[in-house]
Amino acid sequence: MRRVFISLQKLGIPVVVVFCLLVAGIFQVQQLKKLRQDTGLANLKKELEQEKLGLEVLKQIPTFGFSNLVADSTFISFLQYFGDDAARAKTGYRLSPEYFEVILERDPYFLAAYSFLSGSTTLYAGMPERTVALMEQGLKFLSPKVPFKSYYVWRYKGADELLFLGDSRAAQHSFETAADWAGAYSDPESKNIAAISRQTAQFLFRNPASKSAQVSAWLMVLGNALDDRTRQLAISRIEALGGQVIITPQGEVKVQLPKAD
Repeated sequence: MRRVFISLQKLGIPVVVVFCLLVAGIFQVQQLKKLRQDTGLANLKKELEQEKLGLEVLKQIPTFGFSNLVADSTFISFLQYFGDDAARAKTGYRLSPEYFEVILERDPYFLAAYSFLSGSTTLYAGMPERTVALMEQGLKFLSPKVPFKSYYVWRYKGADELLFLGDSRAAQHSFETAADWAGAYSDPESKNIAAISRQTAQFLFRNPASKSAQVSAWLMVLGNALDDRTRQLAISRIEALGGQVIITPQGEVKVQLPKAD
């Protein structure tokens, strides 16, 4: 198991004490937010340098068997960093790949991290080469069933290669591998992913500049979007390629491929 939950009662901690600590913590967070609002650009840059130094230390120090814990805590730190819109508007997102270098070095099986890696480092930090390089490093440790449904990593990689690096042949290989790995499962989701991935690879084999393949990749970006900005970008790119995005009354997103490939 990745995480262990411990009963507070077994630790002998009174509920009232926990409540007081919680209230104090909330108050401190509110105070920190107020201070952050008054923080100048120079101080923000200083904080970033300190955070970068801390990440460099995490890349080097031994974990003594607690690699997953280091990966989890670093991921939480990344979420705080990424979610601070006011600060990121001033300093950008260039530390994103540094977080994921630590996370995936310590726990390459952390499947959800790969999705956030692609969204933050490619779309926000503008470093698709770094995204693909980190995925390639992590994939050395993965296999079709470790971790569960690991084929998604090949799909993320293929989308970045196709849409942001313009490397259709590498993308074709990634989608073919995603189809092969998904074929190791018998559930409906995996069968669907195998079929879609195989179809995308075939589009690219026939036409390296395939609009249908690009629309399929943008659909994946749309499905994994971290915010409305990314969703709107994906929809606009799909429509620019001749595809059509349809949102059903139930909220399901469907896409019609371009008539001409």
